[in-house]
Amino acid sequence: MLVAAAVCPCPPLLVPEVAAGAAPELEPARAACADALGVLAAARPDRLVVVGPAEGGGPEVYPAGTRGSFRGFGVDVDVRLGAGEDGTGGAVAEPLGELPYGLAVGAWLLARTGRAGAPVEGLGVGPSLTAERCVALGRDLAGRPGRLALLVLGDASACRTVKAPGYLDERAAPFDAAVARALDAADPAALQALDAELARELKVSGRAPWQVLAGAAEGADLAGTLLYEDAPYGVGYLVAAWS
Repeated sequence: MLVAAAVCPCPPLLVPEVAAGAAPELEPARAACADALGVLAAARPDRLVVVGPAEGGGPEVYPAGTRGSFRGFGVDVDVRLGAGEDGTGGAVAEPLGELPYGLAVGAWLLARTGRAGAPVEGLGVGPSLTAERCVALGRDLAGRPGRLALLVLGDASACRTVKAPGYLDERAAPFDAAVARALDAADPAALQALDAELARELKVSGRAPWQVLAGAAEGADLAGTLLYEDAPYGVGYLVAAWS
């Protein structure tokens, strides 16, 4: 049963060492993410699944202890997903592979706030996954025993200005506004209805993770609050909490 969710953006720029001199510009987003993670901790979940974008399609499961790194951005910052334990006090075997950047940002947020509060695992979902498949993954997560919380990572469109990574696309702002309304209203149906092809064209990394959330939230009767909405650097960043 899904009892809470935090929705956060996942640009590596959230990590101050990566952002360097631009770090203060995203401090409001970091603060909103901390507030959303506080909602997860307050729900006292039995397990926490970090859902984020991955290359290709997936789904790819990352156990607690999986490492991630921001060394590709020229900074000496490494992270691990959760405490690296299996929930019973024993250390897990060293996982294979490395967290994709979106999930690495999630691991960094959890470590920064110290608000995991439950055994953690990661789930990477990519742009080639259909809405139906994402929703089915979410339903499966929520159908397992125990109280589930989700940390859902992903950016909105990358086409909000002429200097954005995807240049200016007039469809970007309305798309992002529709996602913001759905997150504020905790509306799973609206998230399920997002157009995957349009999201791909607008370089939206959050579409698949948001639709996993939509599947998990069916019938959960959660309330939502939009905590942050902005488009620095021409990319839409949204933070929300559901509980």
